[in-house]
Amino acid sequence: MPTVRLPDGATREFPGPVTIAEIASSIGPGLAKAALAGKVDGQLVDTSFTVSGDCNVAIVTAKDPEGLDVIRHSTAHLLAHAVKELFPEAQVTIGPVIESGFYYDFSYSRSFTPDDLVVIEKRMAEIASRDFAVSREVKARDEAVAYFASIGERYKAEIIGSIPAGEDVSLYRQGDFVDLCRGPHVPSTGRLKVFKLMKVAGAYWRGDSRNEMLQRIYGTAWAAKPDQDAYLHMLEEAEKRDHRKLGRQLELFHVQDDAPGMVFWHPNGWAIWQQIEQYMRRALTASGYREVKTPQVMDRVLWERSGHWENYREHMFTTHSEHRDYAVKPMNCPGHVQIFNHGLKSYRDLPLRLAEFGSCHRNEPSGALHGIMRVRGFTQDDAHIFCREDQVQGEAADFIDLLQRIYADFGFHDILIKLSTRPEKRIGSDEVWDRAEAALGAALDAKGLAWETNPGEGAFYGPKIEFSLKDSIGRVWQCGTLQLDFALPGRLGAEYVDEDNTRKVPVMLHRAILGSLERFIGILIENHAGALPVWLAPVQVVVLNISAAQAAYTEQVVRTLRAAGLRVEGDLRNEKITFKIREHSLMKLPYQLVIGDKEVAAEQVAVRVRGGQDLGQMPVDEFIRRLRSELPVGV
Repeated sequence: MPTVRLPDGATREFPGPVTIAEIASSIGPGLAKAALAGKVDGQLVDTSFTVSGDCNVAIVTAKDPEGLDVIRHSTAHLLAHAVKELFPEAQVTIGPVIESGFYYDFSYSRSFTPDDLVVIEKRMAEIASRDFAVSREVKARDEAVAYFASIGERYKAEIIGSIPAGEDVSLYRQGDFVDLCRGPHVPSTGRLKVFKLMKVAGAYWRGDSRNEMLQRIYGTAWAAKPDQDAYLHMLEEAEKRDHRKLGRQLELFHVQDDAPGMVFWHPNGWAIWQQIEQYMRRALTASGYREVKTPQVMDRVLWERSGHWENYREHMFTTHSEHRDYAVKPMNCPGHVQIFNHGLKSYRDLPLRLAEFGSCHRNEPSGALHGIMRVRGFTQDDAHIFCREDQVQGEAADFIDLLQRIYADFGFHDILIKLSTRPEKRIGSDEVWDRAEAALGAALDAKGLAWETNPGEGAFYGPKIEFSLKDSIGRVWQCGTLQLDFALPGRLGAEYVDEDNTRKVPVMLHRAILGSLERFIGILIENHAGALPVWLAPVQVVVLNISAAQAAYTEQVVRTLRAAGLRVEGDLRNEKITFKIREHSLMKLPYQLVIGDKEVAAEQVAVRVRGGQDLGQMPVDEFIRRLRSELPVGV
């Protein structure tokens, strides 16, 4: 007689073995109708799963994150089912859940077209409406290999053949379509109502470029149509905000094949960079950081001692000179430890905060490169804090304060925080990990911040806090990190003399706020759709004359604004004023000052705000005060 404990603490007894679906029905008809899967002692299972002993049970519905994953995984099977009905010669491979959707890889004699996707999606809807029951079957490995080989599905047979002999595998059947899968899946295809196929791309079998190129069909699936509509709207907005397109339009930067993963910054883009770097430099100096600069290229011996040569070499650019091997630095930390080691340090010197706008290079796969968001050459707003273990919580709290102020100045107030805890493979005792995780958690709690635990995702050398930003269209970008390191200082011989005159190894906090300047600028461009706030805009003001008669006064206004420290350009071209206004509006400049005969006579300017709002005439000094009022404190 199994006793089932529910999430609210209530218990239910059943006279014999009972399925998840029956448990849901015993709770209520509404839950029975909504049930997509179940969790038994934390393990996700089908609603047909039978409980025969005492356990904890939760009913999974579309409101749960796991429920949405079940919907998406089942929709991937629905896609494969539709493709096999429409194109029987196509072979199916794998179809996992991904963020916001799913994909499925197929082998077929010709390329799928956008028109094919329309037909496939229609067939998916038809199969869903047939409301086939989705059932789980278990077969011995060799039996399953023979089955898929008999129906010509050689990829499935190959996948199962790689499973150790003697193991069983699970298959899922809906109608006459059978697929290999661990599950779980929705009870029937009728539960799949909201989905859309998005695009087709190429993908190598098993991700190996030596293998056959397959066709990957991407799709999205949701529990409710309004959710999908919101997602599709977000994608439309994201396309409009694509930093690569805006980078060309606004003359900010470009990338080219002669330097893959490297950025050519144009004057407008470099002006944004300089504003961010100088702002960060002032903020770090005010918070007690000391700026340093470390070499780009260092001997492999140092990288061997740090562990990078053994564990990270494939991501490093290397070179050779005079019988010595070198690597271009992929990160700044080993160099900062060398500065710490130069001269004996006392406990009185701690905490020591070393910051660097460090130029790093990593040999990222060419297929992963993406504008300035994913590059091979990048600059980090990097810093390392050397401190005693009892200083960790205070340093973490100070860092959180600094990070929040900086994000607020950039217009980000919605910050998501995760504390990644000890992984399975790690160094250091459990006692040290207990103290480290407690210190970081206490720092977050002291600030009254909401945060989640990310179990097992810490670095091997210590726990870390990850800070993610939510942009104006709801996308989440992971940017800031605070990592606690017990390993690298010792590996590289860092020591300080403690109060009791003994030598001790400092704790090292790796921390970044923006992450990389390239990626953060890309985030800013997309967040603001290119219309950057006044303090970041590469050109804050353009002064336009209506005719040549106002040229001298226009040049005078430009000089006055530049003397006030503003980034300003004058446009004295012999073009119609409407043409000039439209052209500069496309460049998304914050302000346009128009000068005609009336403005010259009154020694004023006519002010137009980005978006077309006309503020009328005002004296130049008043305009300067207005613009400065929009700048963050200290900028």
